[in-house]
Amino acid sequence: MNDNEWLAGQFDAHRGHLRAVAYRMLGSLAEADDAVQEAWLKLSRADAGDVRNLGGWLTTVVGRVCLDMLRSRTSRREEFPERMPDPIIDDGSGSHPEHQALIADSVGLALLVVLDTLDPAERLALVLHDMFALPFDEIAPIVDRTPAAARQLASRARRRVQGAPTVPDSDVSRQREVVNAFFAAARDGDFAALVAVLDPDVVLRSESPTLPAGAARVVRGAEAVAGQALLFRGTGAGGVPVPVLVNGVAGQLVTRDGKPQTLFAFTVVDNRIAAIDIISAPDRLADLW
Repeated sequence: MNDNEWLAGQFDAHRGHLRAVAYRMLGSLAEADDAVQEAWLKLSRADAGDVRNLGGWLTTVVGRVCLDMLRSRTSRREEFPERMPDPIIDDGSGSHPEHQALIADSVGLALLVVLDTLDPAERLALVLHDMFALPFDEIAPIVDRTPAAARQLASRARRRVQGAPTVPDSDVSRQREVVNAFFAAARDGDFAALVAVLDPDVVLRSESPTLPAGAARVVRGAEAVAGQALLFRGTGAGGVPVPVLVNGVAGQLVTRDGKPQTLFAFTVVDNRIAAIDIISAPDRLADLW
């Protein structure tokens, strides 16, 4: 085995971890793959013999690449500040083991949405420290801060994340019962039943082909969301509802002729729906399903 083959083998051993880091940082599967590829290019050009901790070195490289990508988004977020991350859609059969690394530790869609509202440096500090246990003295040079300042970045980000409904109930079967009750109430036109299954501060985010890619419109509050949900009665007309897992929690995919049309992702907290994320962009869903 030559040096290039050895290096490629070493990189492949870290690829899953690096993709998980990039997905949490970016919320985009395509951009995560781009970041991982950029890390490989940098490694192939570096003197790997000088790298003592390859995993840490690669994580740092991916972090820097993701930070640059996040900063480049700023100018695109003025009109639609809410952005829909890429969901990880699974039929629950276990046929996609690569999904598990991406969504470990309850990295639900609602959490990714909140992470996307953070300052890029805050997001990096929180993700690398809290989710991947990278010490602050290694995070500091990535964000051009002292270790103490990097710690403060993570602390500020943590407060914002903890104030949002991002951690779903752990019982997926119970989540499914709540989701089914939501759709039953919507089909029946039962406004009171809809309000009862929704958290008073529920947030509905919806992406459609009429909006710029990834942009979302937002509705807040149980009564306002219930009013919108009554419109869902027509969403599945002619379609087939398919129960799915979206980032590991209960969701529903509507298909027509076997092709995905609309995805509903739910965050169920204390037996009520705290967040609903809807993607009605068939072309985007086709790439994800």
